[in-house]
Amino acid sequence: MSAKQVPSPGAPKRAGGWALPFRERIAPYAYIAPFFLIFGVFGLVPFLATFYIALFEWNPIGDQTFTGVDNFTRMLADPRFWNATSNTIRIWLLSTIPQLAIALVLAHVLNHARLRAAVFFRMAILVPFITSVAATAIVFAQMFDRDYGLLNWLLGLVGISSIDFVQSVWGSHLMIAVMVAWRWCGYNTLLYLAALQAVPRDVYEAAAIDGAGGWRQFRHITVPALRPIIIFTIVTSTIGGLQIFTEPLLVARTTNLTCGAVRQCQTLTLFLYEQGFGRYEFGYGSAIGVALFVMIILIAAVNYLLSSRIRGEGR
Repeated sequence: MSAKQVPSPGAPKRAGGWALPFRERIAPYAYIAPFFLIFGVFGLVPFLATFYIALFEWNPIGDQTFTGVDNFTRMLADPRFWNATSNTIRIWLLSTIPQLAIALVLAHVLNHARLRAAVFFRMAILVPFITSVAATAIVFAQMFDRDYGLLNWLLGLVGISSIDFVQSVWGSHLMIAVMVAWRWCGYNTLLYLAALQAVPRDVYEAAAIDGAGGWRQFRHITVPALRPIIIFTIVTSTIGGLQIFTEPLLVARTTNLTCGAVRQCQTLTLFLYEQGFGRYEFGYGSAIGVALFVMIILIAAVNYLLSSRIRGEGR
């Protein structure tokens, strides 16, 4: 019979028994350490450096002169900044509202429709999301082309003259918004559909027995059940809309960062990139980045208030 092992008198104790060995206690922290190391190097350090550089007239290959809040004062007086801000907000509104509305309707239909190969249709709507942004921009640029585009050809059939979407303000905004909505609509649809799967079928069947039609079921059952997810998608779509970069950059191939001769579709991130990496004014570009961060924080605060209100109503 083997002798029973007795812990040494100096071993640490815990409630209900002896403590785990040091290696076992430190193992969970070692497992998650790589994430925090990578986040610190590539996330936290650049984030803090942005606030620091925004206080300087910073040339990466020249002098760095402390200027305080001059970059922010210059930004608020710069019409190009406000033009980029208004462009960003317009594109966000044109893309987010139709996108989420269509996604909500599609999720409701897919949740109720008796479709053969339903899984195929549910996965097919995700294809735009996994499609390359560059490929999407090329296809939509051809569709909206002034001379040979499909859309202008259809407009010509009803007697409407060709529209130069890229060179016009609202035309370029509409084209970019359609690209964004087409790409993200399927993703939001799957989020809504996943939430609807948790709603018992008995609720809809009881509503149908009580005489509620499809519209009343959608309004009084589907939408209330999706309120938290709707808020989540609104916030994520808003953050994505504020950070939109690739679509306008690829659409305006000849003017690139300015996105047109009159900056008709230049967004905040394009303006930031132009000032920072186009003109090497890193201090001014960092100030624009800080302004963008503040806008995102305000939207997150609105999300928190809305979520708290919904939770309060549900109690």
